[in-house]
Amino acid sequence: MADKLTLDIVTPYGHVFTDEVDEVVTTGSEGEFGVLPDHVPFLTTLKVGMLTYKKGSETGIFFINWGYAEVGPDKVTILADSAEKSEDIDVERAKAAMKRAEERLKQKENVDEARATASLERAIARMHVAEKK
Repeated sequence: MADKLTLDIVTPYGHVFTDEVDEVVTTGSEGEFGVLPDHVPFLTTLKVGMLTYKKGSETGIFFINWGYAEVGPDKVTILADSAEKSEDIDVERAKAAMKRAEERLKQKENVDEARATASLERAIARMHVAEKK
């Protein structure tokens, strides 16, 4: 029986984070889920959102931009398009991205609505995660 989980967060740009933690909570495509040691193994897709982990009394928070989670009894591996620690998020940049996406969505012609909606979703999630510093 494991008493800790190894949390690994990896993006196409490199290894973002690894540590032994007590708990992981993140947003899967079917909703939020939590993982404790000795969890049943599963694989799921991730939505844009927040990942939190607990290690003793410490809580860590990341913004996750789409991806996959592989959960095992003693390890959680996150493969994400991108990931940022909450304290590293540039809030002004996220606000500007949100404003640009909202303006694009107001236009009726020559707009890639799916792309603008995804951009808006990422900007809102980044600002939400940044608030949790």
